[in-house]
Amino acid sequence: MDPEESELAMVRRHVREGEGQVARQRTLVARLRADGLPIEEAEALLATFEELQRQHEAHLARAEAKM
Repeated sequence: MDPEESELAMVRRHVREGEGQVARQRTLVARLRADGLPIEEAEALLATFEELQRQHEAHLARAEAKM
């Protein structure tokens, strides 16, 4: 963590970065599916990213509630 970055700013950054990662993985899954390629591992990774995103969003909600 950047010493100048507050906890709230860090959590907000994690949420933004997570949104991007989820979006990129969804795009990859769609591309693999359209090309008729195996998607099981890509879908499993997407599920992991989505769960992490839910955790980031819950952390953000808790951090904002403290304010």
